[in-house]
Amino acid sequence: MGQFASKRNVQTQGVHFSTNEEGPPSTAERRGSRADLRRSSVYSTMDLVPQLDHYANSLPRQMIKSRPSLETLRKTPEIEMDGASGSNSGSLPGPDMENEESEGPKSKAPVRFGWIIGVMMRCMLNIWGVIMFLRLSWITSQAGVVLTCVIIGMSVVVTSITALSISAIATNGRVKSGGAYFMISRTLGPEIGAPIGLVFAFANALACSLHTVGFSLVVRDLLHDFGAIMVDSINDVRIVGVITVTILLMIVLAGMEWESKAQILFFLALMVSFANYLIGTVIPPNDDKKAIGIFGYRGDIFVQNLTPDWRGPDGNFFRMFAIFFPAATGIMSGVNICGDLKDPATAIPKGTLWAIFWTTFSYVVIAVTTGSSVVRDASGNKSHILTGNNTDGCVGLACTMGWNFTDCSQSKTCRYGLANNFNVLGQLSGVYYIILVGIFAATLSSALGFLVSAPKIFQCLCKDQIYPYIIFFGKGYGKNNEPYRAYVLCFLIATAVILIADLNAIAPLISNFFLCSYCLINFSCFHASITNSPGWRPSFQHYSKWTALFGAVICVVLMFLFTWWAALVTWCIIIFLFGYVNYNKPSGCSSLNLSSVQLTFTNSHFFCFLPSCSRPQCLVLTGPPNQRPALVDFVCTFTKHICLMICGDIILEQDRMTRPEDATDCLVKWLNKRKVRSFYTSLTADNLRAGAKQLLQASGLGKLKPNTLVLGFKTNWRDSAPESIEDYINTIYDTFDSNYGLCILRMVEGLDISDDLEYEVNQGFEADENVDNPDQQTNEEETADDMSDEGSSDQMNTVFQNNQGKKTIDIYWIADDGGLTLLVPYLITRRKRWRRCKIRVFTVGDEQNMEKGRDEMMTLLNRFRLDISDVIVMTDIEKRPHPKSMSRFVDSVAPFRLHDEQQEGVSVEELRQSTPWKISDKQFEAFKPKSESKVRLNEIIRKNSKHTALVLVSLPVPQSDCPSALYMAWLDTLTCGLHCPAVLIRGNQENVLTLYCQ
Repeated sequence: MGQFASKRNVQTQGVHFSTNEEGPPSTAERRGSRADLRRSSVYSTMDLVPQLDHYANSLPRQMIKSRPSLETLRKTPEIEMDGASGSNSGSLPGPDMENEESEGPKSKAPVRFGWIIGVMMRCMLNIWGVIMFLRLSWITSQAGVVLTCVIIGMSVVVTSITALSISAIATNGRVKSGGAYFMISRTLGPEIGAPIGLVFAFANALACSLHTVGFSLVVRDLLHDFGAIMVDSINDVRIVGVITVTILLMIVLAGMEWESKAQILFFLALMVSFANYLIGTVIPPNDDKKAIGIFGYRGDIFVQNLTPDWRGPDGNFFRMFAIFFPAATGIMSGVNICGDLKDPATAIPKGTLWAIFWTTFSYVVIAVTTGSSVVRDASGNKSHILTGNNTDGCVGLACTMGWNFTDCSQSKTCRYGLANNFNVLGQLSGVYYIILVGIFAATLSSALGFLVSAPKIFQCLCKDQIYPYIIFFGKGYGKNNEPYRAYVLCFLIATAVILIADLNAIAPLISNFFLCSYCLINFSCFHASITNSPGWRPSFQHYSKWTALFGAVICVVLMFLFTWWAALVTWCIIIFLFGYVNYNKPSGCSSLNLSSVQLTFTNSHFFCFLPSCSRPQCLVLTGPPNQRPALVDFVCTFTKHICLMICGDIILEQDRMTRPEDATDCLVKWLNKRKVRSFYTSLTADNLRAGAKQLLQASGLGKLKPNTLVLGFKTNWRDSAPESIEDYINTIYDTFDSNYGLCILRMVEGLDISDDLEYEVNQGFEADENVDNPDQQTNEEETADDMSDEGSSDQMNTVFQNNQGKKTIDIYWIADDGGLTLLVPYLITRRKRWRRCKIRVFTVGDEQNMEKGRDEMMTLLNRFRLDISDVIVMTDIEKRPHPKSMSRFVDSVAPFRLHDEQQEGVSVEELRQSTPWKISDKQFEAFKPKSESKVRLNEIIRKNSKHTALVLVSLPVPQSDCPSALYMAWLDTLTCGLHCPAVLIRGNQENVLTLYCQ
């Protein structure tokens, strides 16, 4: 077997190509493998191999056209039976044909951004803002350098934890436009997502007004310096603010391309401004600067400014924290435009975390540099310089540097210094007007970023139709689906808040809304992790559910410490919105396709609604569960805590009278003792098929309805009555016809342990009879004791309860079934005993398209965020099987053959009606290529999976005219000769794995 390893895959650690030692298959042995990758499975010309196109179209409410349905696979006549090649041309339109039909005239592609411009630069611009330039130095004077660094550190802890949670959520599939709302609603559901989406959109609109007010304050002061006063100090801020936000709206309405170009200009201006500031701090100050308290780097100034000096009504730690916190709230700017990113899964974690690092570094630098070179109080009067060494009556650190600011300091009338002047950064910089450009860039870029973010979130919320009267704002325009109506609404909200014109009043209010948003984001990450949701598979692994929980708790605590009444109002609003969604159940909630799962099996069942993700909700034909513990344990490995499990017991009419009255209670006790969380249901039927059909139709309720049937393999099929084979195979057919997925478990030692149980119980019974109980017991009592939960004889250990160590789980994904073949082993590896197992995926390929097939499979598995250790592309699967293997297959079906010489005047049709399980010579020859493919696949499985812990093989979907005995022989052939549990598995052709966060 040849192997080829690739290092280009992140999660898929190795890719190999399997070929026969005798050489590649000849042209005559091929069945028309196609040059494009719409290659048929070896099972059927209609059945296709797994490919990315089937899942790339898995957006909500979008039909998948490329994968045939179960009904099509069951009822469509096979081309191969007429001697055609393996090509499925003409059966289904290829992806290229679909694209050609749907594309129409080519239009310019939408703008897409990378991680630097789209996320890091955008986040940095939104984090840097008015607080940094106009309040950080003042906060340093109040709290001191040490506590200011603590404030910065605490803010960074909150934002970093939230960034990790965001990164995990954002990499859990591709994120559409809508940012935080989209992620939360798809993780926690619309009940939580809708309120927080509305609040977060409002918080972004408020943040736009905050930065616009900051810009307006600087412009007003600049105008007043030149003697230009329009009305008064307050109204001038309002006028400038309204004009500014109107201009920003015009930029946004021009489109994302213009907005992005403006952001780049702002970023360059900020870099120049920072350089100007740092240069200014090392320039020796002149008398003008000393008069306003700037003395350059001095150790005594730094020591004095280390400790706090609280002043005024805002003079306390948490008030300073509340005012500063909006300076750290731009971390979601990249997430909010995730629909406009080239690769959100890579760009969001990388860009956000780097943005936090650089902005935190800049904040600490500013706090330390200002605290090292500027005194807290200064008069600004150059005449206050001391002459000679006379310092009589002079109080304060400035006295030692030759300046007397005692009068204004004691009378609290100083206009300059860290504690009195908000524009210290500008005065400390090299060129004052360059720092003004930086202030303009920071405030305008942040305002512009939030003005873009709020409508994007609100548009997604409106489209989900959760709340009435706001759907109007969800309409998008142009190639980028721009929410122009939502832009106007955000503009109106921002304008209303701008009229407050008080930075210190707006900042704490915004802090509450953002902290509330961050709380829910962290909680959604924790919730998805702790509930072990199968849809929770983030490619970003550097997060912790407990860290996320800590982040959620600390956000709530900080909200009430900042402004308790604002926190109370915020949570009341959220609770009201939450109650509205739960009480009214808007139609939009159903559009999110929420799934329900059973969490626990107790006397009173309760259920929890988890995020939208298909789960294998299993109906298991166990019979009495204690007689097939391996089947119960197998299903429990991937359903426990997260999925529905129903143990179905079909009691045949002839066995009903011998059934103990308390059998159900005993079996439920057995399940509880085994810690299996499952419903148990029994019904009486004439045969297996009739009972299974009733269970398929009647089991479950609403969202708690099974979608996968699990049954054991019929190992004694050769010795069974032909009618029982027909019954068993018809049950499989009914499963497909009911659009259920199907799993068939085969164990080497078999599944039914009733004989072992009876032997152990009888041995114990005889011992008890000799010692304690001389009375004879009835047969019914023995059976009831067999089903009781007393003793350990009925709790036999199975392979699924053992620690598997570092074995492998081999998946032979031959046909694309929607992903159930991958989902089940993935869920199994989440269990403690199977966690160290590596997953290998075997798929079909050919020599001509080997490289292309490998790349597509790697891409598909990576986008599923599944930890696959190896991908093996089998290029020799269509080679003819070994004659001995084929001979064994022919011998296995010989008793079920219907030969022509046996007819003796009776028509084949009549014999076929009386013995539908038998195989005529014509049918045997028509299905011979399929039989050979099953035998050949078994040869490959036995060769590659000798020492595996579990083997899963795609179950072939039979034609409606396939004889039952032949199909049974196929199932037997595929899984024979294995020393580990083998599972034949088939989904219902609907996606259970998706590339998207939904």
